[in-house]
Amino acid sequence: MATELYAPMVGKIVEFLVNPGDEVEEDEPVLLLEALKMKMPVVSPCDGTLTKFCVKEGAEVESDTVLALIEED
Repeated sequence: MATELYAPMVGKIVEFLVNPGDEVEEDEPVLLLEALKMKMPVVSPCDGTLTKFCVKEGAEVESDTVLALIEED
């Protein structure tokens, strides 16, 4: 079952830190979100495989936007 990774706040996607197909661990940074002129990591909510990003780098996102899908191990 896929777990969704949500944007914690309004911001801009600055950089992906992992690639689709990569294994991620709970609390591992997956991407950087720029909000209020600060870059903050958005971390994985679980252990698993990042299956896809649902947004593109440079995209402006709203709070609670689905950013990525992670297939739990």
